[in-house]
Parts: sequence; structure tokens; C-alpha cells
Amino acid sequence: MTLSNKQKQHLKGLAHALKPVVQLGNNGLTEGVLAEIEGAINHHELIKVKIPTDDKEEKSLIVDAIVRETAATKLQVIGHVLVLFKQSDEKKIDLPKK
Repeated sequence: MTLSNKQKQHLKGLAHALKPVVQLGNNGLTEGVLAEIEGAINHHELIKVKIPTDDKEEKSLIVDAIVRETAATKLQVIGHVLVLFKQSDEKKIDLPKK
């Protein structure tokens, strides 16, 4: 899904007040964590995922894997927090027109 800058800014504003719903543990990105992310994003559409690693390269690889496996849109990564969006069939979040 391709989002315009206006739509991305709208979603970032909505995500600002959210708390991370999924946090990676010591085992990193496992099948269980991916399933949890998938379930959360299908339910909420807009989620935050906390990635507690200081290694930038490792964090980048984890973010890429999450985006690839969930087919979600990466809105931003700030510090240890990844913001993801994936519109469900119910379209719970109204996006502004492009």
C-alpha cells in the first residue's frame, strides 16, 4: 500500500499517543512474536513495536523482517519504537484523501 505524505503525517499523529503493543524479548524476532504482531496489526491497524537493541544494523534487519513478514507499511522508527500501519477490511482508520 502506498501512502501519500499527508496520509503518513495523519497516521503519525494518531500513533503519537499509542503505547507499544508488542515488545521483542531476549530471543529477538521469533515466530511467536511475528504472530503477535500480525494479530495486533490486524486488530488495531496502527501499532507500535518496541525493539530493545542498541545495534543499529540489527535493528534495521529486524524492522525489515517485520515489514516483509506482515506486509505492513513502516511509518517511522524513533529510537527503539517502530510504527506500523496495515489497513484491514473493516477500515477502522479513515485516511485523508491523497
